[in-house]
Amino acid sequence: MLASALLSLSLAASAPDTTVFAVTRGQDTLATERFTRDAGAITGTLAPRTVPAARYTLALAANGLVARMDLAVGPDSSARRSTIRFTADSAFVEAPGSSTERIALRPGTLPFLNLSSAILELITVRARSIGGDSVQVPLLINGAAMSATVTHAAGREVRISVAGVALDVLLDAAGRMEGGCVPSQGVAFVRLRPAPTRPIACGGTALATVDYSAPAGAPYTAVDMRIPTGRGYTLAGTLTLPKDADRRVPAVVLVTGSGPEDRDSRIPAVPGYAFFREIADTLGRRGIAVLRVDDRGVGASGGDPSGATTADFADDARAALAYLRTRAEIDPARLAITGHSEGGMIAPMIASTDPAVRAVVLLAAPAWTGRRISLYQNRQSLAAAGITGPAADSVMRVVPARLDSAAAGQPWLRHYLDYDPLPAARRLRVPVLVLQGGSDHQVAPEQADELARAMRDAGNRRVTVRIFPDVDHLFLRDPEGTASVAHYASLPSKQVQPEVLGAMADWLAAALR
Repeated sequence: MLASALLSLSLAASAPDTTVFAVTRGQDTLATERFTRDAGAITGTLAPRTVPAARYTLALAANGLVARMDLAVGPDSSARRSTIRFTADSAFVEAPGSSTERIALRPGTLPFLNLSSAILELITVRARSIGGDSVQVPLLINGAAMSATVTHAAGREVRISVAGVALDVLLDAAGRMEGGCVPSQGVAFVRLRPAPTRPIACGGTALATVDYSAPAGAPYTAVDMRIPTGRGYTLAGTLTLPKDADRRVPAVVLVTGSGPEDRDSRIPAVPGYAFFREIADTLGRRGIAVLRVDDRGVGASGGDPSGATTADFADDARAALAYLRTRAEIDPARLAITGHSEGGMIAPMIASTDPAVRAVVLLAAPAWTGRRISLYQNRQSLAAAGITGPAADSVMRVVPARLDSAAAGQPWLRHYLDYDPLPAARRLRVPVLVLQGGSDHQVAPEQADELARAMRDAGNRRVTVRIFPDVDHLFLRDPEGTASVAHYASLPSKQVQPEVLGAMADWLAAALR
């Protein structure tokens, strides 16, 4: 996966600031990156989900080129460290315990880190300083000299091609990357902070600011919220409130699944999908308030998602729930929490320890540990590719070790692999609705019954399970039900099945009476 002189737009000349990107494919986060620029350096952390995180510092020369790169890969205690010094025609690679290696390079060569948005920005800066509609920018990739072809399209649109893979990028007025996508792979580069200033097309989906207001004629209003967390940052969200209510109304907090999502639970590679917006609209028409929130570090929300675990995201949801209790329009005795996918792990974490939560809705919620789910999903992916039997067994034998290796440098993955959702589910003493798609290939449908059985065996008799045939993990109509992002994007309708929304609304209206 991967015009005119632009030194006046050089990133090295800008004031210090911090940028956060996520690289996503559908609901999966492939990597997050956080980097800070000042006049002489770019310092950042690139954290892929499948390999250890890389911490880097790029020392910038006066002309905006990289003079030196310091790189550390893996946990601090055992990090593999190296330094690359760039001269006019060479790179000198130094690593502890190894002799210095010289690599002959073209002048102006830049180092390349796969999935790094900071490097992609530098490539566009270098291309514009060279000048021309289509230029070659020399790169050092894994110790080899290569080139990127940078083609300027209309406005601030740029195409970067490396090793035959094309990445479409949109730059802002300062020459910084607002976002981009790899069309051939369904991979999106999503700038989380600062939020993009205008729409960015990636498979037809706008990644920029979305209108969260209520639709015309809706029997509810939509109010922009800023929610304190007690950790030095605020979360941004939308509270939909029924109009003309003659008393305090019940309310629901929505909790998103894994990966960076805005308050509507949009997925860049699946245009038109906005699960939480549909839930808010459905419940708003039934007289139930809904608070939906941009994830930490996404859109207008503050905070840093890199290094955060599911338990940390649960704290953000707790802050949203606490905020609802401060609103005069909300009845604090009639609060519910609803979570989708990873959010379905978070909701029981909260409701099992918060006696004020009156009801819980779990949407495609896991009953297995992350490790077991990962093994299941790998099997599903192999089967979808036609790899079965001994060939699949051979591939699967190496998966556990690769998961452990990746988890060593990834707090989220380490927590996810080990976390067992059933103990928290067993502690729930409130009514619970479990909704599950029968063609879900990300969270196996049998997990819905396993969750319900664990809760009932622990004494909770107020558990309802609904499994919808031909409905997938996104709750879209999907008889085939593969977990491929391209498959989701190709579905004729991106609207959540009405019977799912109706079942949720009927149940919550009764539970929050």
